[in-house]
Order: sequence, then C-alpha cells, then structure tokens
Amino acid sequence: MSRLEFFFAVCDQDRACGRGFSCDRHFGLCVPLRGEGHYCRRDAQCVRGLSCMFGKCHRSIPNGQEGARCKVDRDCGASMCCARHHGEQVCKRRLLRGESCYVPDGGLAFSINQICPCDEGLLCRGNNFIYQPEEPNWTCQVPKQ
Repeated sequence: MSRLEFFFAVCDQDRACGRGFSCDRHFGLCVPLRGEGHYCRRDAQCVRGLSCMFGKCHRSIPNGQEGARCKVDRDCGASMCCARHHGEQVCKRRLLRGESCYVPDGGLAFSINQICPCDEGLLCRGNNFIYQPEEPNWTCQVPKQ
C-alpha cells in the first residue's frame, strides 16, 4: 500500500495501519503520527519520543521526575506526590514552607487540579490554627510545639 492508501484505510486498531500511522478510533481511519505540539487523544497518535499530555504531543518526561505520568506517590521521586494536573496524574513537588496549601472541599477545580501536601516536617495551617475550610489563607508551616 502507498502512504495515501494507508491514510484512507479503515481500521479498528493501530496494527491495521502502516508504519508512521495510527488508528483514529473515533473515525476508524488510519492517520499520520503527529509531531510535537499537535493535538492528540492518546500516546499512540504521537511520533516516537512524544507522549500525549493535556491533549497535545509533548516530549516524554522520564519516570519519577516532575511532570512525569504516575499512578501513586511511589511512582514519583523524593519530595513529590502523584496529583492531577488538568486531569492527568503527574508527579508534582510537595509544598515548601510558606507556600499556599489551601484545598477546596471539592468541586470542579479540585477534580481537575490537585496540589501535593506540605513537605516532610511541615503542616498545612491557617493563620489562627482553627479549622475554617472557607478561609483560603492556609500555608505550610513548621508545627508549633
């Protein structure tokens, strides 16, 4: 088959398409692999070395590093956690002293973007140390003895 014939080939999986193509499962057609910055729905639509993150093909980030995909905290390096960023589970760094650690009780913003807890030895506290979830002035602090 020529490249043009692969482009119009009907498919239901990537193997049905030739080298340099993936199966667009929504339309059931073979389409060329996409380069950096191009829209995608899954990794297989991007050229080698790129991953589909946040709907675009990006350079792959090595496992355990900040911004790398993860499923649980242990997938991430030291002083990091696994949290959602624009809906994708990625490694993020834990919060440092003085950084805002306020987290809403729920809602869309919480569902799409999460923050890590405070780094080891720090606790998330408000200015008056009384739990008031509607008070957004919470920061990572050294616990008072």
